[in-house]
Amino acid sequence: MTNYRTDPAWHGIRQSVLQGQADPDADSVQVKLPASWGQAAADALAGLLPGERRIDIAQAATRWIAPLAEKEPALGPALHTLLAARQGAPCAAIWRGRAGEARFVLNPNGFFDAAGLFDVTGFGAAVQLAVRALTVAMPGAKRLHVGYTDLHLFLCRLGLDYESVPARQVAAVLSAYMTAMAEAESAAMAEGGKGFAAAPVALPESCVLPGLLAAAKAAQAPAMRRHESVTGLAHEPEVEALLGAEACNLAPALSPATEDGKLKLWAHAKLAAGGMSPEAALGAMLNGQSLFQAVRPAGHLAMHEAVAPYIHTMPAAPALPKPVRSRAKREMLPARRRGYTQKASVGGHKLFLSTGEYETGRLGEIFIALHKEGSAFRGLMDAFAIAVSIGLQHGLNLEDYVEAFTFTRFGPAGTVEGDPAVAQATSMIDYVFRNLAVNYLGQTNLAPAVIEDADAVGDGAADRAPLLPFDLPDAAPRERRRALKLVG
Repeated sequence: MTNYRTDPAWHGIRQSVLQGQADPDADSVQVKLPASWGQAAADALAGLLPGERRIDIAQAATRWIAPLAEKEPALGPALHTLLAARQGAPCAAIWRGRAGEARFVLNPNGFFDAAGLFDVTGFGAAVQLAVRALTVAMPGAKRLHVGYTDLHLFLCRLGLDYESVPARQVAAVLSAYMTAMAEAESAAMAEGGKGFAAAPVALPESCVLPGLLAAAKAAQAPAMRRHESVTGLAHEPEVEALLGAEACNLAPALSPATEDGKLKLWAHAKLAAGGMSPEAALGAMLNGQSLFQAVRPAGHLAMHEAVAPYIHTMPAAPALPKPVRSRAKREMLPARRRGYTQKASVGGHKLFLSTGEYETGRLGEIFIALHKEGSAFRGLMDAFAIAVSIGLQHGLNLEDYVEAFTFTRFGPAGTVEGDPAVAQATSMIDYVFRNLAVNYLGQTNLAPAVIEDADAVGDGAADRAPLLPFDLPDAAPRERRRALKLVG
């Protein structure tokens, strides 16, 4: 590796050498980084710098920081310090020295001191440092994406439930403060007062994090910023993992345990906020208590909506799962069932109608077998019979099928032979449901099927007859008509 002078920010930090892998199928690479960062950070660094066989975190950082420090010397030590403390890092494009979107990820959890107090001023200074670094690295960029990660852990360290109103208020004020500080730095770098207007946004009325709401109000001021937008929550998985994040940007964590069975940082923080040790938590869980309830999708969406007004570029809103449609109960037929098979001919075309019944005698399925029709017509008739059978087994009434499918008109049609209960049918389907109406519903008074020429459909004898109550059977479906006749 090329020799670099290590920045003082890395002095005194115990280092370790791990084998990092960008993915399980990739070759492992030698990664040197702070020992406390662990394997996940080594894998993330291997993913940030693909193709390298040996990586030293301090030297890799110097490669992208040095060009910025040449233009603004103060950036060098500040960026090294920010990264060494796992408080922030730029996007993968800057690590690789390539063109891309100008993104910078901050980890607000790196700004808690030993007493558990959040350094509001330090976080604001880091936001401004990120804006300046991105502007120097990509001076032509009009859109910057300075954002934060691992909001869930941040809220747990404050003792807040992710789905609570105070948690959403803290997240909203933190986002507003970040945007206000970023706009102020962008305005300071504007050329000749030209740029994009930045106006204050109404803040929540309260915030449980001391000093944050006051700092956000003080930071908001009308200005003409250099960039069209300065904040955004973009997903940078390698960078976020390098910073120790367990959940990306504002998303909730999914599991309280790591892959090797240890509690995650957010779970430890949640227990600490409640004054409970891991041993006590284990005992409580063995006794049936639920200490780590998963955040509902609605809670994630509510957090997204609370933060959105204060950040310029937001990821897509999380989609709520669609309600599971209850599957209709299907009453299966007995293995051995009764029924009948009727052989008939409609207009000279032979068919076989078979039925299957429940033990009560109720119709549960039908089969229609054709004799000499083409394969396409036979397939459609089979599918139709299956669809009707499934409907009957789910409780649909045979009367509705009779009403819907009698008097359907298409060939073959005509005189019915072999079935004394039906004399004529306007189609094979019309015959099937006339037969079923007689045998299962006792309807022997259906209007007769009048066979008409193709060019006379809708103007037959039945249509020319007066539409009077005494012309229609009381218990039978009415024959379809194209028009009603006015009787003088």
